[in-house]
Amino acid sequence: MSNPDQPEQGRPGQSDWLPDLTQARQAFNRAADSYDEFAILQQEVQSRTLQRLEPILLTPKRVLDLGCGTGHGVQKLAKRFPKAQIVGGDFAEQMVRKARGRQRWWQKRRYAVLDAHALPFADGSFDLIYSSLTLQWCMDIDRVFAECKRVLRPGGLMQFSSLGPDTLNELRLASAEVDGSSRVNLFLDMHDVGDAMVRAGFEAPILDLERIVTTYKTLRDLAHDLKGIGAHNVTVGRQRGMTSRQRWRQLNEAYEQFRADGRLPATWEVYYAHGWCPEKTPQMTSGSREVPIQWYPQS
Repeated sequence: MSNPDQPEQGRPGQSDWLPDLTQARQAFNRAADSYDEFAILQQEVQSRTLQRLEPILLTPKRVLDLGCGTGHGVQKLAKRFPKAQIVGGDFAEQMVRKARGRQRWWQKRRYAVLDAHALPFADGSFDLIYSSLTLQWCMDIDRVFAECKRVLRPGGLMQFSSLGPDTLNELRLASAEVDGSSRVNLFLDMHDVGDAMVRAGFEAPILDLERIVTTYKTLRDLAHDLKGIGAHNVTVGRQRGMTSRQRWRQLNEAYEQFRADGRLPATWEVYYAHGWCPEKTPQMTSGSREVPIQWYPQS
């Protein structure tokens, strides 16, 4: 029998640490204009995610960048697969607007505002789904993987990166020391994500993990960067309202215990994964659809 106090991972409405999608969308929409300035780590992880495609023999005709943000990944995918049609999709309309603005008139890339939990594409629409630092914002990872597998053709590949639960652990520990709260989004463990891939029916999933440490002069610098990319705490059970001056001072003091060589560290637990859609998949009896797509700009 399950423990009612134990959160069921990946299921919406079951835990206060699940992302609030409305708040997350609003945060990323607000950060669209500043995102590129502050997304240094995100661009580095994106490069490392793309590097993991290099040894894989794959010539896709149609590629989906799931969670395309401001479009850097779409540009890199277009260089990597120049003959493929690249589709960029994101749940934040202002991010899609920025991505679309990078495109020259002769380029054939397409962009859509979408929800990863209900992809607006027909079965078998893509040969490759690429996603960098997006899945950690999804409420129901089982549903997302089921959708990704559905829109992949048999033999297609999903390649992605995401964040693990030790991300920003210093900030989490400092917050807990001050008032027992968490000012950090909590993310699924790599092993739970691997299990979800298997449940969805992906074959031969491979996952690997690394920790990247960024450093800052002050805690305010870290907070400024997080706000600049729209990645502040958007969990359902987050502490509401502004942090008081006293609590901010206490948080600064608690975070100082991690200072090393004159800098404050921030740890990012990043894992990379890929899995294959089976060559032979059961015929779907439900969920097979192509709903109207909100392309941007609207034609």
